[in-house]
Amino acid sequence: MAIIGKIREKSALIVIIVGLALMAFILGDWQKMTGPNEDQYGYGTVRGEKVDYAKYEEATKKFEQMDQMQLQQSGKPYTPEDQEASSDKAWNYIVENTVLESEFEALGIDVDDEEFEAYLYGDEKSGFSPLPQLAQSFTDSVTGKFNPNLLRKRISEMESSEDPKAQADWQDYKKSLIEDRKKEKYYNIVAQGIYVTKLEAEDEYFGQKEVKNISFVVKRFDQIPDAEIKVSDDDVRAYYEEHKADKKFEVRENVRDIKYFDVQVKPSKSDSNIFNNSLQDIIKGFSTSTNDSLFVMQNSDVKFYSSSKLATAVPIGNEKEQSVQNRYPQYLDATFQSATIGQIVGPYDNGTNITVSKVIGFTPTRLKARHILLQTEQGADKKVVDKKQKMADSLLPLINKTNFEEFVKKYSDDKGSVPQGGLIDNFLEAQMVAEFGEFCATKPIGTIGTVKTMFGIHIIEVLERDDTKFPVLASIQKSFKASAETKDNVETQVYDLIYNIEPKIVAAESISKKLSLFDTLAKKAGYDVKMTSIDEKNPKIYGFNTSMAEDKLLTLAFGEGAMVGDLSSSPIKDKDKYIIAIVSSIRRKGIPNFEDVEAKMKEELIKEKKAERLKAQMAKYGDLNGLATGMGLQVMNAEVNFSSGQINGVGPEQNIIGALFSGLKDGQRTLPLVGDFGVYVIRIDKTVKAPAVANYENERKQMLASLRSNARNETFIALREKADVIDNRRFLKAGVQFER
Repeated sequence: MAIIGKIREKSALIVIIVGLALMAFILGDWQKMTGPNEDQYGYGTVRGEKVDYAKYEEATKKFEQMDQMQLQQSGKPYTPEDQEASSDKAWNYIVENTVLESEFEALGIDVDDEEFEAYLYGDEKSGFSPLPQLAQSFTDSVTGKFNPNLLRKRISEMESSEDPKAQADWQDYKKSLIEDRKKEKYYNIVAQGIYVTKLEAEDEYFGQKEVKNISFVVKRFDQIPDAEIKVSDDDVRAYYEEHKADKKFEVRENVRDIKYFDVQVKPSKSDSNIFNNSLQDIIKGFSTSTNDSLFVMQNSDVKFYSSSKLATAVPIGNEKEQSVQNRYPQYLDATFQSATIGQIVGPYDNGTNITVSKVIGFTPTRLKARHILLQTEQGADKKVVDKKQKMADSLLPLINKTNFEEFVKKYSDDKGSVPQGGLIDNFLEAQMVAEFGEFCATKPIGTIGTVKTMFGIHIIEVLERDDTKFPVLASIQKSFKASAETKDNVETQVYDLIYNIEPKIVAAESISKKLSLFDTLAKKAGYDVKMTSIDEKNPKIYGFNTSMAEDKLLTLAFGEGAMVGDLSSSPIKDKDKYIIAIVSSIRRKGIPNFEDVEAKMKEELIKEKKAERLKAQMAKYGDLNGLATGMGLQVMNAEVNFSSGQINGVGPEQNIIGALFSGLKDGQRTLPLVGDFGVYVIRIDKTVKAPAVANYENERKQMLASLRSNARNETFIALREKADVIDNRRFLKAGVQFER
């Protein structure tokens, strides 16, 4: 489908500010010159050693170039978020290589020239298949299969090139392939060490196949209000002392938590009136405009206009949504289907902007055709093109709907579509180059004719065309934003809010009261309190729009002298919102502080007390029906097996399921059992034994395949943890240094 793919593409304060900016510029340049060496951790460390500055920068540049190229090919911009993703890829690449290098050395893993040659060219005798990325790029035009000679020729050209960059590119790629091969060998060794015993396979078989039909009554914990259970502060403190070392409360990494709420900057009623009036002026002007292109460029926030089918629009959610530039809400589909040329539709919300559209044309919602391509290179000499045209003209009288596929197989240069008889189905006019698309959209069904495009001469048969149409639109998009006056008013409101909150929190006697007061004051002002946790070794912050806001939150949580209860000294601007934040916890790896788990401990203690009460109540009844009636519940039924750990209608209850398979016989009833969701009394109605089998080889193979498929990821996680990897990039960018 290579050719088809190509066809479808297409004053004093000012002095201070200037002085600070100049200082930041100078210091920034100095840091660039010296690198991050002044910081104890640099960009980060692996096994206590700093990650090589130059290697990381080089890797980052390469991943940025690759990602930019990929996005460019799909017509998407390279955003700051994409750049951060490229940086993360480079970091993970450097970390993995650093961690594995010592493993390769310890095991003597290397790749010699002979092995590399076999790996590169896919020598089947040596057990290698062609690498997918190379097989796609070096395909024989006749056979459609990987041609190693084409690859050899390209490598030879790069090695002997007078361009140093071409030589360097090949050496870099060779190095990356060798690294990939080493990793394959290492992880294969790990996978070969994984084994599943016959006993494990047998347990898996019976865990899946043996079924117990049960009847049960459950009283869920959430059916009892927490307020009914009286728990004192001393009770919670005693519970903490008894359970603080429990695994479920363990702090696995050094983490700092921030509570915050945000104040959105939204347009006011006055802004809305002004905006609506401006839209009415646009609609009036657009309806009488004789130069739609100029009108769009003068009035739209998104400067896009095309009189061609590239301006085709489809309803949001349609299967062809990703194939076009314009989209409109589904509820407007009937309006556009019945619209006339020149009709104005809107304003409507297209998800990002408010849009007013003028219908400037229509195009079929589905086209189906088949073609024979007589390919020419782009920019080919006129004589070459004329020769292909002459060939097409000579073939045309011979081709009909019956023998079309025969001519496709014999003459078409679009090898990707040959197996389908040249068929291209379910496409839009806009998805093809203009000449090809127009022919399919306008010629009568059954027409066979020729079209010249940038790819060569096409012999096309128009097969089908839907009667329904998509509109071609000229659209003006306007973003509905708050005015400068509204922004100033919100800013003043936020500063007043933080100045009112700060003295009250400072005056609070304890950390818990400070945090409780923060929650209370925020909710009183009408804002929801959220929380974000920041891992000291991997300081990623999610849910914010700007790196500047993230930097300020990092400084608040990790800056010099940072303490629990510290409030942001001023609102933190994050695009169209202001953030007010407080450090709510500094958790160290191991046993948690009481303040950090007080709420969780109280929740668990209340749950335990509910369980004690329910066990005592439920134990009084002699049968399920009496229990259900006496406690206002109902008898439920379910089928359970050991492997799933699930009770249908309730949820995962592994401990309860374990108890049911611990020797209970049919007809027996359990005592009250405490689960994760509530307290149960269960009767085994019937046990359906697993069918007898000769062996458990299928289960063993499935378990082995599953374990081996996860081997690479699980192994690297373990190696990374052992290497004590610290990612310091975000702290370095924010200028935050702290004692770990």
